[in-house]
Amino acid sequence: MAPNFNFYEMWKDYYSQYSNIFDDQITKHFPSQAVGQMLEMNVQIKKMLNETTERYYELVNLPSRNDLAHISSQIVKIDAKVDDLEEFTQQTKDNQRDAVQLQREIANLKKDMKSLDTKLYQILTLLNSPKVSNTKGTV
Repeated sequence: MAPNFNFYEMWKDYYSQYSNIFDDQITKHFPSQAVGQMLEMNVQIKKMLNETTERYYELVNLPSRNDLAHISSQIVKIDAKVDDLEEFTQQTKDNQRDAVQLQREIANLKKDMKSLDTKLYQILTLLNSPKVSNTKGTV
């Protein structure tokens, strides 16, 4: 007599045994350990690829990402300096305009002072001149 094979019972036993094994592995933090190991491996591979890529770029005389970032920061610094210089030149021009305007005002004041001086001189000469009408009436 051949033993009676029940495929459903075999599948049920297989399922329960492997289910218990998977449950044990999951409760032992197996997935987190595996993910941690995979992340470490990925970091090492990425580091190796970055170093290899940088060496390749250096070999074929191309700028790397770090070189471009450094150049970009230098461009930003130079742009800031140019802005400062533009502001300084604008202030200098404004100061020169103010100086020219101040010189014009001084020249106008000199003219006004000269005209006031001549008018004051005329007034003083009129005041100091002998009065003709007073001398005629007293003789």
